[in-house]
Amino acid sequence: MRLEAAVRWRMSVSSRAGRNEAWRQYADSPGAKRAFDVVVSAAALVVLTPVLVLVALLVRVELGSPVIFRQERPGLGGSPFTILKFRTMKDDRLPNGHQRPDAERATRFGTWLRSLSIDELPELVNVLRGDMSIVGPRPLLSEYLPRYTPEQLRRHSVRPGITGWAQVHGRSTTDWPERFALDVWYADHRSMALDLHIIAMTIRQVLAREGITGPGGGPERFRGATGSGENRAR
Repeated sequence: MRLEAAVRWRMSVSSRAGRNEAWRQYADSPGAKRAFDVVVSAAALVVLTPVLVLVALLVRVELGSPVIFRQERPGLGGSPFTILKFRTMKDDRLPNGHQRPDAERATRFGTWLRSLSIDELPELVNVLRGDMSIVGPRPLLSEYLPRYTPEQLRRHSVRPGITGWAQVHGRSTTDWPERFALDVWYADHRSMALDLHIIAMTIRQVLAREGITGPGGGPERFRGATGSGENRAR
């Protein structure tokens, strides 16, 4: 089970970290994590500027405007913030004005952006602002907040992340209960060593395109502990 693997990893890291407890405590402090987020996100935005500009132009040509998808998501403590992503779907609508299903609005170009997680790059701005962290539970829809159990709600005790422990253990293929359990496990055991481990795993999985489902091919939304949408995570 993925949680059992997480426990084994934590025990191995703890035994090594014990040799330098003072450094471990400093590296795992909230201030050190925030400094890491600022340095990494700022450096990445500078280095990736040509890529961001090119992708923005391609999105404009392929999908139209706006280039950036904005949506309110719950952050630290459940406080709302606006997440930024590159658009990956058309804005096709039904005669009544409602958007068509995701599967009908999906494009090959958008699916390609998602498969390489390129659509997530604007979230580096969210990290720089302090809305998000490089590593943490993924920010889900605000409508899910009242549906969480008290235990699941603890995933909001840390900043949401671009990548996280649940993402490197199945990504969008895990079911809701397991995904939330992994998120809570991360909140309880977060450390700089764990963050670096997650980042390394994320790079490997993105290059291998593991655990990805296309738009419209995913499961129902989360409907709560007693709802019918407790199958797989989006």
